[in-house]
Amino acid sequence: MKNLTNKFGRVRQQSEKLVSTLSPEDFVVQPVVDVSPPKWHLAHTTWFFEQFVLGNFDKTYRVYDEDFNYLFNSYYESVGKRVLRANRGNLTRPGVDEVLKYRTYVNEKMVDFLETYELTTEIHDIVELGLQHEQQHQELLVTDIKYILGNNPLFPTFWKNKENQQTGGNLHDRYTEVEGGVYKIGYEGDDFHFDNEKGVHQVYLQPYRFQSRLITNGEYLEFMEAGGYRHFEHWLMEGWEWVKAEKVSAPLYWHKVDDEWYYYTLNGFEKVNLYEPVTHINFFEADAYASWRGKRIMTEFEWEVACKKVEPRVDDQGNFVNSEYFRPKCNDNGHHQMFGDTWEWTSSAYLPYPYFQKAPGAIGEYNGKFMINQKVLRGGSCATPSDHIRHTYRNFFHPHLRWQFTGLRLAEHI
Repeated sequence: MKNLTNKFGRVRQQSEKLVSTLSPEDFVVQPVVDVSPPKWHLAHTTWFFEQFVLGNFDKTYRVYDEDFNYLFNSYYESVGKRVLRANRGNLTRPGVDEVLKYRTYVNEKMVDFLETYELTTEIHDIVELGLQHEQQHQELLVTDIKYILGNNPLFPTFWKNKENQQTGGNLHDRYTEVEGGVYKIGYEGDDFHFDNEKGVHQVYLQPYRFQSRLITNGEYLEFMEAGGYRHFEHWLMEGWEWVKAEKVSAPLYWHKVDDEWYYYTLNGFEKVNLYEPVTHINFFEADAYASWRGKRIMTEFEWEVACKKVEPRVDDQGNFVNSEYFRPKCNDNGHHQMFGDTWEWTSSAYLPYPYFQKAPGAIGEYNGKFMINQKVLRGGSCATPSDHIRHTYRNFFHPHLRWQFTGLRLAEHI
């Protein structure tokens, strides 16, 4: 199990690397209910290993602090009461130093456990789930920190990257056609996958074609300048009510300064790069833009089949290439990039696949109970750890949310 121990150390270190540039005050802020304080993420991912691995399988383990189960449980009803999500920003205690001590304590106990105990398939699978869970929270760390700093009037830099170059210019609408027919959907194999990907089944698709690239900021700006946020014609009813209620006129983080558009990025406050994929738009905005263009967005099944039609970019280790923790890139050199730029909204409701079964106990609460009133996203973003992306991965959010790196790709029937 040496490989599992090494992976455990690598994943746990990455979380702490992500917060290494933060001030102590940054760790506690919770501007909105959807954003959790960075300190809470660090503690919750630690609590997962303490609760579901050490607490269940290591008979010699002593809990670090009995109160932490109440403070850092997220939504697991079966393991006790918890602080409400909206109140996570009130946790000024324990402090950051104490949370880091908690992580160190659990890390040491976990390494000892992994190296000395005979790991059953059940234990191995739960540890792997914990690591995948932490990688999900690494992405949330990036997006939550961006929201925290993006609402700071100074727009501080989180992760210094190269200059924002306005390059890329020659964008074309290249499309790839997919024949109508019956296709397999779902995860096949023995490697890790979440329960919501499981259950290979067949779907029938009408013939369609999909765009080789994502929609750019410049293209979305054309929609804005054409009155996209002022006219109801292209909006779903709930989307139009959202626009009016929230007085929305641009993607999240966009600001108009002296008649020019700027946006907050992880690199700080910059002029909008017209050639990058538009991000931080919700499903309502993606659907309205597609309608304005006389096209649509794909279903999740169409996206998965489309993904199999193109050759992804991979590194020497076979991991998908993305601009991890930096800005996405959009180009039109004939190469289809399906992974690692922005999560792509699909028109599919987040529902169980045929044969879906929830695991017994608390682990069964991981995905199944959220299969209501949400839309599926596919592809991974520039904030998704590159070894965490696969073509069957099903992300899901409510249609009004846009603090994640979310964008769109056009499609149409043929």
